[in-house]
Amino acid sequence: MDGETIASELADEIHSVCRTTVGDELRSITYFTEDEVEQLYLRSDLEQTADLIGFAEHERLGFRSQSAYRNTQLGEYQATIRMFENGYLSRVIRGPHGVWVTTDDMSMERFEELTSALASVLDEYADTVDVEGERDDGDR
Repeated sequence: MDGETIASELADEIHSVCRTTVGDELRSITYFTEDEVEQLYLRSDLEQTADLIGFAEHERLGFRSQSAYRNTQLGEYQATIRMFENGYLSRVIRGPHGVWVTTDDMSMERFEELTSALASVLDEYADTVDVEGERDDGDR
């Protein structure tokens, strides 16, 4: 990851809300758009062997599939949580960008808090992401 995918202010904000919400159960944080992917954090006891491009391709389906849940009695789509043998993956997409966070076991309430916090940050920065891969952050 070359560090050019995401503005440093947004990366810091995402990392901060994840650390605050998830605490020591935080395993990794990855930011993505339709065209880019950047790992923002990986816990030191984990190997750097994850196929981020493969994960990103799968998680990007969320940009297109959110519309399938519109106008249902379930309400507005919030996030996707996937359970694995060694942890959880939570994906939040807002506008042109998203984040997936991997964690150890935690309560549903903490997943809801994480979703809310990430959605707020992603919404706040949505206009800084150009859908064609160029960002308009003015500071870089």
